Formats: sequence, C-alpha cells, structure tokens
Amino acid sequence: METFKASFRNLFPPNQTPWLKLSLAFAIIGVTYLISRYTGHGGEDESAVPFTVPIPDHCKSGWKGEILEKPNLRASGSSAIQCYSPANGRLLGNVNPVTVDGINRAVARAGEAQVEWAKTTWSQRRKVLKTMLKYILKNQDTIVTAACLDSGKTKIDAGFGEILVTVEKLKWTIQHGEKALRPERRPTSFLMIYKYNEVRWEPLGVVAACVSWNYPFHNIMGPIISTLFAGSALVIKASERTAWSLSYFSSIARAALSACGHSPHLVQHVVCWPQTANHLTSHPGISHITFIGSRPVAHAVCTSAAKALIPVCVELGGKDPSIILDDVKNLAKVASILMRGIFQSAGQNCIGIERIIALPATYKKLIHILEPRIRNLRVGSTLEDGDDADVGAMISPESFDRLEYLIADAVSQGAKLLVGGKRYAHPRHTQGHYFTPTLIIDVRPTMLIAQEELFAPICVLVRASSVQDAIAIANSTSFALGANVFGTSQRHLDAVVHGVKAGVVSVNDFAVTYAVQLPFGGVKGSGYGRFAGEEGLRGICNIKSVTRDRFPGLIGTSIPRALDYPIRNGRKAWEVCRGVIELGYGENLDERVGGLWKIIKNG
Repeated sequence: METFKASFRNLFPPNQTPWLKLSLAFAIIGVTYLISRYTGHGGEDESAVPFTVPIPDHCKSGWKGEILEKPNLRASGSSAIQCYSPANGRLLGNVNPVTVDGINRAVARAGEAQVEWAKTTWSQRRKVLKTMLKYILKNQDTIVTAACLDSGKTKIDAGFGEILVTVEKLKWTIQHGEKALRPERRPTSFLMIYKYNEVRWEPLGVVAACVSWNYPFHNIMGPIISTLFAGSALVIKASERTAWSLSYFSSIARAALSACGHSPHLVQHVVCWPQTANHLTSHPGISHITFIGSRPVAHAVCTSAAKALIPVCVELGGKDPSIILDDVKNLAKVASILMRGIFQSAGQNCIGIERIIALPATYKKLIHILEPRIRNLRVGSTLEDGDDADVGAMISPESFDRLEYLIADAVSQGAKLLVGGKRYAHPRHTQGHYFTPTLIIDVRPTMLIAQEELFAPICVLVRASSVQDAIAIANSTSFALGANVFGTSQRHLDAVVHGVKAGVVSVNDFAVTYAVQLPFGGVKGSGYGRFAGEEGLRGICNIKSVTRDRFPGLIGTSIPRALDYPIRNGRKAWEVCRGVIELGYGENLDERVGGLWKIIKNG
C-alpha cells in the first residue's frame, strides 16, 4: 500500500500545476479504457483468433459444373437433395437429408455442449464473435460466391444482403449484447420496499431456427450469433433449396468456436424433406424456434411446436408499401432507393417493396423516371456475366405461372403493363430461372396483384388521392411487416408512421431499421415475435424474475400471527388482510394510517 502511495505521489507531486494534473488523470483514464476495450472486460483477452475453413471447389476460379438438362431438387432414383445453381442449372452436388435419428443426435450433441457453454463469460462469447467477424471480413469474396451459386443472386445483392447485415449484427452484439442481457433492476412497491427486484435473461438450452432460402448466409448466421451470445446451442434447419451452402456457412461458426477453445457441437445444421421437419419442430429437447418462411409452412411449424409447447418467433414476409408524398424534393433520388428496394435479390426479399403508393403530384413523374430504368435492367449471373447483370435469378420457376396470371388479371381490370410481365428465357443461361423486371401501373388496391405477396422483380404502382387514402391502401392487405414513406412535411410523415400497420417503418429510406439492429418482425399475417436488437436477443432467453431482501438478516417477510396457518380467528385475520391492502394501496394518508392500525389492533 505504501509503495502504491509513493507511486501516486510521484505521478502527482505537490508542485505540479493543476492543468497538468488534470491532463495526466485524463491520460490514465484513457489508457485504462483502451486496455479494457481491446483486451476485454475483467482482463480477459477478447482478440480474434485466426482460423481457416476449407473453401468449396465451386468457389474457386474457373469452376464449371455440369449443366442439368432439367434442374430439379429431387435426385433421380435417390432420396438425396439435388443442389444446383438457379442462375444456370449447374449441378452443385447432392446432399443427403437428415433422418429422425439424425435430428435426435444433433439435439443431443448440442445439449451436451451447451452445459459448459452456459458457464462462459461475456468476454469469451465476444471473442468467438470477433473471431467470426474477422474471418467474414477477410473472406467476403468466397462467401458471396457461395451465396450467389446457391441462390442465383448477384454479387452486389449478396454483398448488401448477406455480408453487410451479418457483420452489422456481429458488431452490434459485440458492442451492446452484454448490456441487453445484463440483469436489470426493477422498481418495487410500498409494501415490498425492503425487497430488491431484478430480471435476468438466462440461456434456454438448445434452440432451433428454421430459415428460408432467400438469404442463405445471413439467415443462418443471424440465429447463430444471437444464440451463442445468449449462452445457448443451436440446431439450424436451412431450406432444401439452399442445402449446398449450409455446410460451408455453418462450418465458419463451428471453426470459430474450435479456434477459441469451445465445442463446435454448439452449432448443428440439418436439412431434410418437409415430412421429417416435424420431428425437429416438436422435439422435446428444443426450447424455442425461430421460423422464417411462408404462411402455409408456418401453420405446420406452429401446429407441430404446440405438441411440445415450444414458443415460436414467426417471420412471414409481407406486402410492404412505399408511400410517396406530394412534397418529395428529389424524386430521382427516391426512385433510386425504390429500385433497390424492389429489385434487390430479384424481389425475393421479405421486406422488399411490393407496392409503391404515390400521391397525385408524384405519380406520373415517378412513372417517367422508373419506366426507362426498369426497361434497361439486365438479367443474368454476375458470376458468369460480370458487369452485364443487374438482376439475378429466381430460386425456382414454380411461381412463374402465378405471377403471369396476377399480371394478366390486373391488366384485364384496367392496369397498364409498361415493362416485362413474363418469364425470361435467357439466351446464355437456358436452364436458369429468370423473370423479366416488370412495371405495372394504375393498379387498384382490390386487385389480386396488390393483395398477394409477389416475391418477384415486379414494380406495382398504385395511385392515392391523399395521405389518409395512402395509409388506408397500405393497410388494406393481410400483411404488415414493413413500410417506407418519403416526403418533407413532418406532419404527414408522422401521420403515416402512426397510421400504417407494420412492425418496422423507415422514413425517407428503405428498410434501414434492419441495418441498425432494431427489433425486426411484423403483425397481422406477417407473423409475431421479434428478432434482432435487444428485444430479439432477449426473446431467445429464459426471462427469470428474482426478488431478494434488500437488507438480508435485518428485515424480511414475517407472517402476522393472525394470518399464520392454521387461522385462529377468521374475523381478526380478515381485518389484518384489509389492513395490509389499505396500508399498501390506500389513496391517501388517512387510509394508509387506518390500514396500519387494523394490522396492529388485530395482528
């Protein structure tokens, strides 16, 4: 202690000027902060650990796979899933679907690994996430290539939709995850003034995520990031449509865990045909399910989960409107944002723009801007066509008949088809699945094309007569995931934000809530529950309420003699009961004093 005092006096001698002392103090605080920030809390090392993952041959330069004559998920004469690229029909390989026994083994391995993982510190969990982050940033090209091969999207779409949102989730969780899950103090009542109350968010054990094919990398990495930081283990089921990339993508998380000295079994991946999935979604070893997909499949998942009373977070896509007010100042800039919102991932985006609802002063101007831009969009594969592709492939041709019918139905009722409107036979990629970028205007809200989710590169333009009319049109579908509004008047913008039924709203932008990790999810037919952000992280935890004595040993709960079982005198017991209630909740001092007197008199 004396040595420390001497060192302190040497740092701050009496003859030192006050400003110099202040400067040194700030310097010490700054250095202490940096050490804590970059070496971890509590002195633990949080720095990323380098590791490698075998790169699929398909992602290496010059790979050319066999082009299937009739691309199909079902491998001939086998139960295997035949994986191929939707952009050109090239065979990626076969994946054997998991069996019921395989699901049981995956859940068991995850559960065994989670016991030790639940004991890890925040610093240890951050270290794993930092290790994953470093790998992803250094291997963007490979990850993007794998995503493009399996889903048919363009490299730009994969960069924004796969990489950017994943590293944002990693950064947010690293920086804010501990604060979100740290025990939180809660207020007490007058009667319980001697109690200390808190809420804890603790690991659930093994959770599952059943995710869609439209973002094959991000949709599996998102649940992995949140689950691991929350102290649980994960069984992730990807769509059979993107089964090929699942193994590579999940191996990134598993290798990061191993590199940091933890069990890779914390992350289990499975892929199966629909008839087997029911075993996972009703498995008693699963504590929570995150589901991303379509409404019909959600009904089956929730019915199955109900057998084991497993809670489900459901995200089902939407019919997202973008409302364009009359006072937009730079319509060309807004049009560029709309183009990205409509045609990103060929429109296969759960929060993509499905309807543009424009007021009279902007309606015709918007058509004039959008029509030539949509007409000039180039369809193809950026992996093979390079800069000659703006819009990638659709995951399959199964929706083409329905899309063409919806467009024809709208035209028959007065809508005008200005661009596209049908499937596209690509001259170079004859086995690819493409739909022509489409612009259809003068669509009325009651038309089927304005009511059903398209999930396609189709721009639907609807006219609104006023702000309130635009809000009514926006709310006229069974979906309510996201919405966007563009304008200048704060009063009108606030009216839309308040009036539109949606889980997320972006003002003068498109879907940016997802890029800042606000809670994500919808209402109505778009599902329930939230993932992302503080609410999403807490949603996959056991919420434990804890109450303890504020001054243990000095004051605690004591049952009044009149209320102690067995009751000796019912009348007096009731008077004490009344007294307790009046003391705690009386509306004025007289009532509270009267309640106290009842307790003293009868207790």
